[in-house]
Parts: sequence; C-alpha cells; structure tokens
Amino acid sequence: MGNLFIKRAHLKEILTKVRESKVEICGFLVGTIKGKDVFVEKVVFASNRLNSPVGFEIDPLETLKVLEAAEREGKEIVGIFHSHVKCPPYPSSRDLKGMDLWRNVWLIVNNLGEYRAFILEEDKIKEVKVEVV
Repeated sequence: MGNLFIKRAHLKEILTKVRESKVEICGFLVGTIKGKDVFVEKVVFASNRLNSPVGFEIDPLETLKVLEAAEREGKEIVGIFHSHVKCPPYPSSRDLKGMDLWRNVWLIVNNLGEYRAFILEEDKIKEVKVEVV
C-alpha cells in the first residue's frame, strides 16, 4: 500500500465533527486509487447506528447509496473513516473485524486532533502514511 492523500479541508471537516460529537463519527472516503496510492476526493459522513462512544455501525442501505453515487461519478469507496473518543487513533479489536470485511484504508481520528490510517493486509495491521495536501 502506498500513501493516503487527503485534502486539508476534508481532514479539517472530519476533525471538527469529532470535536463536536460525544459518539464515534463515521463515514466513507470516496476517490480513486492510482497504483498503490489512495486519493480522497470526497468525504461522506454516515450515521452511526450504534450512537455509541465506543463503536460504530453504518446502515447497509446508506453504504449502498454512497457506493452507487461514487460509481456514477467514476469513483469508488477508497476508505472508511471513524473516530475514537478519548482514545488513541489505532484500530481496536472491533475495528479489526470491520477491517477484515472492508479491506481498504481505515482513517482513524480522535478528539485531540490526532489521525492515522491503517489497512489490514495478510491479516496484519499496516500503517498507511497520510499525506495532507
């Protein structure tokens, strides 16, 4: 896996929502993959069905709508983002289950403004360098 390229405005939007929320926020990173690099062109927030500070779940119908919209635009879901409330931005055991299903980049942020990206490859967590552009 190469790097995750995300616009400063998109990252700022995510971090702002995190600071305003008492529950985990979540959503999709939509864009393109060129070679090994992931380019985020749009951030789509989703509802957290769990409404929980320690977990998130996105409605499958909401996922389908984002997927279809991305495909109409010639894009794809290139990643998942979510927050950890008062915890470091590192995959939890619950995250690992989701990462096993969604084998793309996971951007994890927290309310302290920290962020890191990961991917599950060959059943190992690998950090992906985040390039803010």
